[in-house]
Amino acid sequence: MNASTPLHADPDRVVFDRRELGAIMSVYGQFVAAGEWRDYAMSFLREVAVFSVFRRATEHPLYRIEKRPRLRASQGAYAVIGMDGRILKRGHDLPQVLKVLERKLIRAVD
Repeated sequence: MNASTPLHADPDRVVFDRRELGAIMSVYGQFVAAGEWRDYAMSFLREVAVFSVFRRATEHPLYRIEKRPRLRASQGAYAVIGMDGRILKRGHDLPQVLKVLERKLIRAVD
């Protein structure tokens, strides 16, 4: 794939679309403003797209937001996974799944 080819043109990769990235970046921005998160990384693989958030770039991710289209019909394509590998929330609606993080933001700001 050359630099001018968009990622969504590669049928072998799972990607976040514009709407999904907007929802994720909205939550990410709230945590950055609160001083909780400072960096992120994205991976687009064959079966999963991953948005990882970090307190510092040199650490393991605090949370991973995953999109797995193969699970769409059963458990839901979206999941938020904690640093220890536990699935904190899974579902079909990304904004609803991301609410598990917003509850943590409220506790962090208190």
